[in-house]
Amino acid sequence: METMRARYGVPLGITAVGAAGLAYAACFEVRSFRLRRITVPVLPRGMRPLRVLQVSDIHMVSGQRKKQRWLQSLAGLRPDFVVNTGDNLSDPEGVPEVLDALGPLMEFPGAYVFGSNDYYGPMLRNPARYLLEKTSGKHGLNGNPPAVGAIHNPWTELRDAFDAAGWVGLSNTRGRLKLEDIEIALTGLDDPHIKRDRYAEVAGGPDSGADLSLAVVHAPYLRVLDAFAADRYPLILAGHTHGGQLCIPFYGALVTNCDLDTRRVKGLSQHQAGGHTSYLHVSAGCGTNRYTPVRFACPPEATLLTLTPQTP
Repeated sequence: METMRARYGVPLGITAVGAAGLAYAACFEVRSFRLRRITVPVLPRGMRPLRVLQVSDIHMVSGQRKKQRWLQSLAGLRPDFVVNTGDNLSDPEGVPEVLDALGPLMEFPGAYVFGSNDYYGPMLRNPARYLLEKTSGKHGLNGNPPAVGAIHNPWTELRDAFDAAGWVGLSNTRGRLKLEDIEIALTGLDDPHIKRDRYAEVAGGPDSGADLSLAVVHAPYLRVLDAFAADRYPLILAGHTHGGQLCIPFYGALVTNCDLDTRRVKGLSQHQAGGHTSYLHVSAGCGTNRYTPVRFACPPEATLLTLTPQTP
């Protein structure tokens, strides 16, 4: 009996701990929605603070009622404007539920970019591939062969609904939001993860005629961050990383699913290029790929950014 305990006790204990961790990640944390609040000093001196709600990586699957209700409740924050940094879908049938969830937020001024999962449905894949991609430096279609047999999502329905609500589409283009007496200029890119970004079409830096210029992209690839920072954008908003999604407590993320370092996988940081420093905010998002519906040590989130005047 003692021999059997020595042989099987530790493996069974590890199995039990692993099962408990998986149950927590799949049944509790993935639905434990949080609001991150941060302050970013990027406004011209004398300008009133602005409250920007960033939502990202919703990855809606039909039937996710708690996520829908939580997103609807964010309208109670009364932001000055909303920025949606993409990957709204993880189910071709999920468009009505995305629009229902975002309906109250679409009453506010807003802007959006799309991510790869707005265009294409997710595919079942071994999670270990993310570690292999990190080692090889190849992510998405950046260095990998084109995807075969991808499901096409009805992204045009999302686009048309966002546009009808007055949200500004920023896929490789510029746009503006008028907030009473404040003019916000935005420059956006289509998703670099699948090589849809075309920076040459929006190059040139902030709009000098606006009170504030912001840069928006789904996936924070270094080539994009370098271009925005070198062009002197004060703040870049991105998503895509899921904050690492499966993190190690007291250590952090293992992967970012792009070439951004894990130290900046979520939250506010800085990015330097061309002699200029920009603030970078990466949202950990509030969803997951439908085939890996777990989060660990990385709760789903949205972010309320309060933009304040720059310090002298």
